[in-house]
Amino acid sequence: MKNEYNLSTMKSRKNPYASKLKKPVTMRLSEDVIDYFKSMAKESDIPYQTLINLYLRDCLNQHRKLDVSWRS
Repeated sequence: MKNEYNLSTMKSRKNPYASKLKKPVTMRLSEDVIDYFKSMAKESDIPYQTLINLYLRDCLNQHRKLDVSWRS
């Protein structure tokens, strides 16, 4: 390994993972929903935000749609 590298000769390129970066959002979730995912996170040793993201991604991949029908 060299002691020094000349980075000025390197060509720049676009980050191939930039499109896969996560976007921070603010959401209001019920306390029981957060508690549910936090308890699952404790069991699986995965951060609860990651579990929520995985669940939502699964819904996306399975094309799940929520049936919301309000009484009139």
